[in-house]
Amino acid sequence: MRHFHSLILSTLFAVAGIGAATAAPDWNAVGQALGKTGTQMPGGIYRVGLPRSDLHVQLGAVELKPTFALGSWVAFSPMGDKTMVMGDLVLTEDEVEPVMKSLLDSGLEITALHNHLFNARPATFYMHVGGSGDPVTLARSIHTALALSKTPFTAAAAPATPPAIDLDTAAIDAALGAKGSIAGGVYQVGVPRAENVMAMGMAVPGPMGGAEAINFQPLGGWTTIRACSLCISGRMTICPSC
Repeated sequence: MRHFHSLILSTLFAVAGIGAATAAPDWNAVGQALGKTGTQMPGGIYRVGLPRSDLHVQLGAVELKPTFALGSWVAFSPMGDKTMVMGDLVLTEDEVEPVMKSLLDSGLEITALHNHLFNARPATFYMHVGGSGDPVTLARSIHTALALSKTPFTAAAAPATPPAIDLDTAAIDAALGAKGSIAGGVYQVGVPRAENVMAMGMAVPGPMGGAEAINFQPLGGWTTIRACSLCISGRMTICPSC
């Protein structure tokens, strides 16, 4: 009987251990370590937007809204007893080297560095990052690196009622076969990939970067559009455009 009781207790402890290993991370602690809170998305993903609202980027005669092409972000997904992180960081030319060095020194990977906007002033670069480990440690490492840039960690207060946008969004949705949303005067549409996107043995859904991003910024009678294909790589790439 004593052996039977010991067997029951051992089984209970084992089950408890499994539960602890697969428990959702403390996203509040992750947000505090990163310096900005995010949003819990479907699939247990925690995503934090870090738009470069400090930048005034001109493309010809057009000033680009931060939500159009200047939206840094990082996303965290549970990965067994660890957490996977992926992100896309918008940086100016002088910020690339110190941020990259800090991320690499902390053990994170730089999976791509490229340009999304030809002839923009000031020039902006897009650094894709990835890694796995303790979520709070990952968040703290990303904060330390981004603190070497001028990336804002505070968000402007959202208006009580989002302003209308001068676009036929229903027609855009119908043409793309996907529904978008308005963010900061830009219409953003995410189109998930038809196949399962995998990285580090884990599925990479839309909030983690596994989708095509298509943004529309109205310009009064005409519209500028930006489309970014999936950028996930197991090794670093440097290319002229996304």
